Amino acid sequence: MENVNKDKLVTDLRVVLADAEDLLRAAAASTGEKAAELRERAATSLKRASETLADMQDAVLEHGKAAVRVTDDFVHENPWRAVGIAAGAGFLLGLLVNRR
Repeated sequence: MENVNKDKLVTDLRVVLADAEDLLRAAAASTGEKAAELRERAATSLKRASETLADMQDAVLEHGKAAVRVTDDFVHENPWRAVGIAAGAGFLLGLLVNRR
């Protein structure tokens, strides 16, 4: 479900940005009131894209905070297991780096 929302959000954002680019190109070719209207529509599209990015950033930040809380709880509830996992990961990383 979350992947679908991300994909839809990215697709929507690409559409909005493409529309804004098209509007700006059309505004550059137009003059007078028509150009002003096209620039206004492009600005509105870009503002919508900016708001979408801000919402996306907030969601990512919240997910990151949740992951930090879960990790912190795990480490506090299982300190020796966390030490073992970290040691194992360090050992594997050392092996990988040593191979190169």
